[in-house]
Amino acid sequence: MGATDAARADEAVLAVAAAGLLEGVAGVVGLGVDLVELDRMATVLERTPRFADRVFTPAETEYCRARRDPTERFAARFAAKEATLKAMGLGLWSVPMTSIEVVRDDESGQPSLVLHDAAAAAASAQGIASWRLTITHTDRVAVALALALGPGADPGASSG
Repeated sequence: MGATDAARADEAVLAVAAAGLLEGVAGVVGLGVDLVELDRMATVLERTPRFADRVFTPAETEYCRARRDPTERFAARFAAKEATLKAMGLGLWSVPMTSIEVVRDDESGQPSLVLHDAAAAAASAQGIASWRLTITHTDRVAVALALALGPGADPGASSG
């Protein structure tokens, strides 16, 4: 099994495990998980310089580029955007990727989502009132899990 196949298998296991944990949980509208290989992200950023402008907001790009090697941050944010689309049941590029923005709390570092324009409209149409987001990475992959919550969900729920 190649690295890409292994990453897809890892992603599938994560999705199944997360879905099982949420079965019957009130207020959950959708769940999305995505995994991005850091090597692939580095290649895309190198070969397609305009990729970052098409996918990330200026604030996201500034945050990512503040590191000597921004690859892990870009990969984690891309995974979060894809996980968000999956939670809404939408395909990749169905809304502009810049309409899904990953922000972080200055004090805690906790990531969260801000949806703009088309992504905000899609979420609203599906009854999504709030989001929970968790992202992480290793030296090989970045993973994100996005949880879409309806109006009755507990707004005080935590994420890591």
